[in-house]
Amino acid sequence: MQHPVIERELELKLVVSPERSVAVPARLRYLTEDPYAVHITFHTGSSAPVNWTFARELLVEGVFRPCGHGDVRIWPTKIDNRAVLCLALSSPDGDALLEAPAPLVSAWLESTLRTVPPGTEAGRLGLDAALELLLAPTPADELWLRDPWPSDESADGEL
Repeated sequence: MQHPVIERELELKLVVSPERSVAVPARLRYLTEDPYAVHITFHTGSSAPVNWTFARELLVEGVFRPCGHGDVRIWPTKIDNRAVLCLALSSPDGDALLEAPAPLVSAWLESTLRTVPPGTEAGRLGLDAALELLLAPTPADELWLRDPWPSDESADGEL
């Protein structure tokens, strides 16, 4: 089975203060073998990129209305007459507020939804095939199921 990857490079803005933001190159990734999740890699200029993974459903909802709580919160807004998607991320290392261009994120998200429509994600996980393989009888099963010890009640009443 082929597992397509849907990617999009884009530039986000890290909000440092109400008056100042810093451009952050990022990559959105959707792996059809991990159909419930979206992955974002932020290239912050440090030695290693910063990776975040969260539910695709959260991003789908966040395009239309505020959603999420805890580590990931997403909401749509307009800034200087531009449609923007805000992502508030929290971790033990700190908090970040990022602005993403809503049209680019929406177009990328739509391509993930065309590739793996909502409600069909479980079929991509291969759970049925894995369970079938796991539960398939093997030659060792016959040995395991055979009773190696005579029962306490023998046929002729002897022990």
